[in-house]
Amino acid sequence: MQHSNQPSGPQRLPYGAGSATDAPPAAPRLDTARLWAGGIMTAGVAGLTAVVTLLLVRGVLDIPLFAPEREGAVGDVSTGVLAGGAAVVALAATALLHGLILSTPQPGRFFSWIVALVTAAMVLLPFRTGAAMDAKVGTGVVYLAVGAVIGSLLSAVARGATRRVR
Repeated sequence: MQHSNQPSGPQRLPYGAGSATDAPPAAPRLDTARLWAGGIMTAGVAGLTAVVTLLLVRGVLDIPLFAPEREGAVGDVSTGVLAGGAAVVALAATALLHGLILSTPQPGRFFSWIVALVTAAMVLLPFRTGAAMDAKVGTGVVYLAVGAVIGSLLSAVARGATRRVR
């Protein structure tokens, strides 16, 4: 009779390790072209969101917006600069998301937290100035709208650009 080094009967694994037949979790497969196409579209929508909220806040509600110090606390913010800035931030967020998908577990969760915290910081930023309260609130509303658009759209883009493969 030959002895093998294989134990007889079922293998015992440490508590919480699953069963010996459990396959490793599926690795995400990233479609980079879809991710960046969605990121570019998000940049366009973020820019348009900045324009629309600026038109609402400044044009309809007649509330001035926060501006850099050189233009005064309640200076005139260029619509193009604000829209362009929103688009650039969306592209930067796409690059961040791309890196998170390739390098971290639960990239969507990390991305959501980062976007929420950056958006909160941007919304609070005008409240650290000497601007009039209506300008602080108006600027915060614009930043909140842009952050919400970027976060929600890129989260959806990430889900559509990644597939689990076995």
